[in-house]
Amino acid sequence: MYRTHTCGALRLQDSGIQTTLAGWVQTIRKFGAITFVDLRDRYGITQLLLGEALTKQLEENPLGREFVLQVTGTVQERSSKNPALATGDIEVNATSYTVLNKSATPPFTIQDDTDGGDDIRMKYRYLDLRRNAVKKNLELRYAVNRAARNYLHGQGFMDIETPFLIKSTPEGARDFVVPSRMNEGQFYALPQSPQTFKQLLMVSGYDRYYQIVKCFRDEDLRADRQPEFTQIDCEMSFVEQEDILEMFEGLIKYIFEEVKGIAYTEKVERMSWEDAMWQYGNDKPDIRFGMKIANLKFPGYAFPSKQPDLAEGLPQGFKVFDDAETVVAISVPGCSEYSRKQTDELTDWVKRPQIGMKGLAFIKYAADGTVKSSFDKFYNEAQLKSILNAAAASPGDLVLILAGTEERTRKAMSELRLEMGKRLGLRKDNEFKLLWVLDFPLFEYSEEDNRWVARHHPFTSPKPSDIDIMISTSPEIKDAASYLAHPYASIKANAYDMVLNGNEIGGGSIRIFQRSLQEKMFTALGMSHDEALHKFGFLLGAFEYGAPPHGGIAFGFDRLCAILGGSESIRDFIAFPKNNSGRDVMLDAPSSIDVKQLEELSLILKDQ
Repeated sequence: MYRTHTCGALRLQDSGIQTTLAGWVQTIRKFGAITFVDLRDRYGITQLLLGEALTKQLEENPLGREFVLQVTGTVQERSSKNPALATGDIEVNATSYTVLNKSATPPFTIQDDTDGGDDIRMKYRYLDLRRNAVKKNLELRYAVNRAARNYLHGQGFMDIETPFLIKSTPEGARDFVVPSRMNEGQFYALPQSPQTFKQLLMVSGYDRYYQIVKCFRDEDLRADRQPEFTQIDCEMSFVEQEDILEMFEGLIKYIFEEVKGIAYTEKVERMSWEDAMWQYGNDKPDIRFGMKIANLKFPGYAFPSKQPDLAEGLPQGFKVFDDAETVVAISVPGCSEYSRKQTDELTDWVKRPQIGMKGLAFIKYAADGTVKSSFDKFYNEAQLKSILNAAAASPGDLVLILAGTEERTRKAMSELRLEMGKRLGLRKDNEFKLLWVLDFPLFEYSEEDNRWVARHHPFTSPKPSDIDIMISTSPEIKDAASYLAHPYASIKANAYDMVLNGNEIGGGSIRIFQRSLQEKMFTALGMSHDEALHKFGFLLGAFEYGAPPHGGIAFGFDRLCAILGGSESIRDFIAFPKNNSGRDVMLDAPSSIDVKQLEELSLILKDQ
């Protein structure tokens, strides 16, 4: 063994023992005839004291940062203790050392407050992984993985691996494809999820399956996306929606307890998709704070069961509101004293291309009850106060108003609400709020293709009460203007998303398990009989042999780790992530392959 202890193991009670440590040189500090060296490994840092003889030895063969060092010596109490280190009460008085390997000068300092930018750290990711901050992220990821496995094992789930080389059945995101050398002109696909395999496992009688599994999607990237990502993938037989919700609330609460030491005892709130869109403007609302949307005006098709929050209707006279399809507002607490500069900055914020609004209206409701707005000359004080009441504003609040088309305006207000929550410190990293969002529409209308598409995926079952509508009605749509009146527009999915702090961390559904209903779903999505058999004949065939009722859920493992670690990017919790262009800059991948490989795969590139 190169060491008797790790660099994080020794304490004051170990004083007087002989030890051998091995690790990397963190820092070197020379004080006259003696030298102090901080030696680092995965477990911590231990200070070494090199006396006069060893310091002279260093003059001939100096140490450098990141040299790999083996040191033998005696543990002793430090004269100047460091309370920031777990080993800060002791040091090792070295009697000998051996340089196991030298190091070139690192391209950035390997410490928490490093001077390396993202690009250089990703290029030298093997060095970045030595930093304590990155190590803590990977330790948290491992803790979440271990907790999930322990919980699922305790609930009778079985970890079963499924293939990575499968058939391409593009539904949703684009597949990564893999050419087959042995089957010329044919291709495998990498799985976007193990969806059909876990359903087949239910048909096979493995009634509680899970897998912490890699999935692949060839789509544009952002902070919370990677071309390869990890899911906690689960499926259960002989269950209804309530069974799934109860089981997997338990999983997340168990992870909170094991990983964060948080006893999440409160009831997990439930909200319909329609209420989430109505009150928050998106289907994954952050409920750590209020500022619910006040719906002052909206088109009838958007929320047919809702009434405007402004009972008497939005007053006429202000062309911006009069001509808008949708007018929505939020009341921002304690911000009525915002200056002209601050409101102008918010206006510029909503005009950014990412938000896409033409402007921002506001009402300042001062603490003394006086009211001032950006559109005073169009509305009288009574009309302004009616908007304040609709927005549930209190004296001291600032009411922000957006107007425009339905989809863009509601989405923009959702983003503005989150931005104001962030600015006011209401979105706290150490506060966690779970939410189930239920009763999604089963279908969405694709105007481009003039057909229905699945909001989740084509294996999601309708709500039991809506199955007859789906079976008895033709999916045909005459034109874009008529799709909202079609019975399919009212069908609800037997689906559910788990939301944590405004992020969807898990989603699933009760599945279709009868061949006839699954075929009806494929027809509704515009698949011909032959196409459905070509893509999913194996699944339809399996449903002929006693498929049980089943359902499941998949959690975004990387995203869950990032939220628990207080980060907005999943890349911080992946050992070797890709950049926003899908490249591994350390490996320089993807890369070209040589002509011989192309010939073996029967491939010809366009430019050749």
